[in-house]
Amino acid sequence: MALFKKEKKKKVCVIGLDGVPHSLLLDLSRKGIMPFVSTLLEKGHLHKMKASLPEISAVSWTNFMTGSNPATHGIFGFTDLKKGSYELRFPNFLDLKKTTFWDELGQKKKKCIIINQPSTYPARKINGKLISGFVAIELAKAVYPLSLKFHLEKMGYQIDVDTFKARNDHNLLWSELTATLQSRLQAFSWLWPEDWDYFELVITGTDRLQHFLWNAYEDSNHPFHQKFLDYYHRIDQVIKKVVTSFRKFSPEDKGLYLLSDHGFTAINQEVYLNAWLEKEGYLKFKTDSPQNLNEIHQESQAFVLDPNRLYLNLKHKFPLGRVEEAEKEALKSEIRDKLEKLEYKGQKVIRKVLDTQDIYSGPYLAHGPDLIILSKYGFDIKGSIKKKDIFSRSNLQGMHTWDDAFFWADKKMAEDISISDLASIIMDNFS
Repeated sequence: MALFKKEKKKKVCVIGLDGVPHSLLLDLSRKGIMPFVSTLLEKGHLHKMKASLPEISAVSWTNFMTGSNPATHGIFGFTDLKKGSYELRFPNFLDLKKTTFWDELGQKKKKCIIINQPSTYPARKINGKLISGFVAIELAKAVYPLSLKFHLEKMGYQIDVDTFKARNDHNLLWSELTATLQSRLQAFSWLWPEDWDYFELVITGTDRLQHFLWNAYEDSNHPFHQKFLDYYHRIDQVIKKVVTSFRKFSPEDKGLYLLSDHGFTAINQEVYLNAWLEKEGYLKFKTDSPQNLNEIHQESQAFVLDPNRLYLNLKHKFPLGRVEEAEKEALKSEIRDKLEKLEYKGQKVIRKVLDTQDIYSGPYLAHGPDLIILSKYGFDIKGSIKKKDIFSRSNLQGMHTWDDAFFWADKKMAEDISISDLASIIMDNFS
């Protein structure tokens, strides 16, 4: 009787490092801070990757998990406007208009285990297990199935750094970074032995560290410089543990991927675009000290939402809209031309002003912004309506970048790769 060898089960493992730029990963690998990652770079292929537009986690991770863009999946930022109003709301995972690739894997009877995936709160049903990451609030709503909650609480699982306190208390930041990284490692060790087809682990402490202490990386004399390097060395060891475990299934690293959702760089100046719009006469409020967009004046032509989304105050879209459809293109062109000439102490501030009609596609295009303002490195775009000065500084040290994310795979991919391309690359493993 003929004997047939059972086909080996395909598995995929993804490690996400929130906000880690291609340049930093390369630098720390070459300097020996991340020796295991260095071996991966020698063996596989490190790609410089474009993040979402805007270059923020809420959009970029959603692009990743859906393989699409905001006009298709419906998530345009951490905040959005209630339909037909100027009132802010916070979109969540239930607002997602498109299936994720692990939903598609579930339809193929594939099991997924996902730990600390940002922008998946509240957790919803998948064929497997999901632990939501930032901006998860309650652990009970951050897990599927709910039975995970008991075990995670027992191990002292911590969802995220206390960003409000850690922003000003850097000693607290270090203890919080240690606690959250340990939580990821414990959750990994607990769930890894289960039966699964797709496994994902995301580390978000990297993003927190760089927002608050990017200067500790760049300045070798900074009191926290060594702590910064030590933290990345610990991340290197976590990556080693995960990859070594995966190699029992895939010795050649096929199906193994590492990625970030955007890059990072130092802040030179924060740029408050609503202050600029006011100065240029495009935005006006009913009071001298507006607290929210509901106080917008009917003469306003445009406004900005964080971080760099510009909306025209269109008739039939907003209650006090005054911009006619026929005026739309000319107004966008006028604002674009002025913004691209904006300077700070002789330096150009804006890299490019992008029309969302050119960069987005999908049924929800009209719900989103009209322009995305992409700044030059060092100029962090903000959407506050309370600031009166166009240029200012807070105690944040690092800002997101669009074109310096990274993607690592066992083989070389296309040169011009975007985070929205990764869903299809992952799904190809199961075709």
